[in-house]
Amino acid sequence: MQRYILERVSTESENFHMNPLKKIYCRIFQNVFKFALPFLPYRNPEIISSLKAVPDVLKKKKCKNVLIITDAGIHKLGLTDCLEKVLTDSNIPYILYDKTVANPTTVNVAEALELYHKNNCQAIIGFGGGSSMDCAKAVGARVAKPHQSLAKMKGILKVHKKLPLLIAVPTTAGTGSETTLAAVIVDAETRHKYAINDFPLIPRYAVLDPKVTLSLPPFITATTGMDALTHAVEAYIGNSTTPGTRKNARDAVQLIFENLDTAYTDGSNKEARRNMLRASYFAGCAFTKSYVGYVHAVAHSLGGQYNVPHGLANAVLLPYVLEAYGKTIYKKLAALAIAAGVASKETPEEEAALNFIQAVKDMKARFGIGDTIPEIQEEDIPKLSHYADKEANPLYPVPVLMDAQELEKFYYMLIPAKENTVQ
Repeated sequence: MQRYILERVSTESENFHMNPLKKIYCRIFQNVFKFALPFLPYRNPEIISSLKAVPDVLKKKKCKNVLIITDAGIHKLGLTDCLEKVLTDSNIPYILYDKTVANPTTVNVAEALELYHKNNCQAIIGFGGGSSMDCAKAVGARVAKPHQSLAKMKGILKVHKKLPLLIAVPTTAGTGSETTLAAVIVDAETRHKYAINDFPLIPRYAVLDPKVTLSLPPFITATTGMDALTHAVEAYIGNSTTPGTRKNARDAVQLIFENLDTAYTDGSNKEARRNMLRASYFAGCAFTKSYVGYVHAVAHSLGGQYNVPHGLANAVLLPYVLEAYGKTIYKKLAALAIAAGVASKETPEEEAALNFIQAVKDMKARFGIGDTIPEIQEEDIPKLSHYADKEANPLYPVPVLMDAQELEKFYYMLIPAKENTVQ
């Protein structure tokens, strides 16, 4: 059975067959966005290098009560202690919500929103990984639009209104959520994962303080770092890049290949941690404007259905999707291979591209990241591929277009062999 699936996958990857009219629609949609890029109100958050500077920002903005949104693990590790201390020392009242789960749900948002209103808060601090920051953005959106559900805000440009002051404090170097206009939320009832995308969701400030990342476990360091790598790669190989996003993506790739192994093996190395935060920030700036691709679409469906950590899903999927795109991305991968230090300008284009894909696989192996997602149930695949198709098409300017049927192959690739063995 496993052999049959792999043979089928190999054949299908060479024969993309999205409906021609759907292809035309997708490309027209993407080109409209590409041409509109220079005129859209993108902005980068103002960078704060230390938590100690946060009270000054709050006082400057005349925000007296603050809601901190984080998760239980981060709270228990004491990572919020420094922030809580500087707020207390500055006589700034705060309330802390620490029930955010990986792949935050509509229930998380509702609970945090209730705390915000109950305590008359005027600012929100998202403290943690992408989940905490996404939850913070969604709470801000609900504050701005109290009479509209999150479900009605999903998609593009549905928020419109200015959010309360939003400060993002990433404790992982990977999500790039501190730079993005997106919040990804899971419907608590249906388990469907969807994104809310609008410019007001971009945090006003991003606190890039390496001290809050020092206690991050090695495996989380690895998967979140590869999450940032996926952001940079998908932004770079897509069809809606700009000179600025291409530079951001190359810089991110270079920083990741130069620093992730050190951060993984020596978590107390502040320089490596600082550089990984910078890499995540650059990758976030890149994909905020140039978008991501099918790696993310498939990963989001897995996160929504099975709670698979987003960075882990991205890391597992990335080589599969790059190989499926084939020669269409060799030129761009060759440029990334040079940035990563696994090829030179003299290396033939195809060789450099394949070197890059192999370097990603080798990185996964060094970090103990496997090639499968054991949680996947074969009967779920049609539903999951439908979600991925709906998320990606027509929005994501991918190098090769695929519909739901074509995306199914990636899910089959992720099923462990033993689950497909005929007894």
